Amino acid sequence: MKVSIDLCVVPLGVGVSLSPYIAECQKIIDNSGLDYELGPSGTVIEGEWEEVFACVKSCHEAVHQLGSPRIYTTIKVNTRKDKEQTFRDKINSVKSLLK
Repeated sequence: MKVSIDLCVVPLGVGVSLSPYIAECQKIIDNSGLDYELGPSGTVIEGEWEEVFACVKSCHEAVHQLGSPRIYTTIKVNTRKDKEQTFRDKINSVKSLLK
């Protein structure tokens, strides 16, 4: 099943700057071959359910390996069965109505 998620990984117990941990997750996401887009407060990832959630697991494992004793993650999950639609399609649909 195709899925689109909004992923926000927050390492706890590592200080104020989270960018090194987020950068490590972005490397994992990029290497996964999944379609994604980094945002200011999370990353949209799209693909097959198993691949997307395997990627999330890899991000968690990497952030723990970097020294975070705890991780708080929020995930919004979107699936659709009536038609195929990417996250970029959804954005373009709204933008077309704003013209």
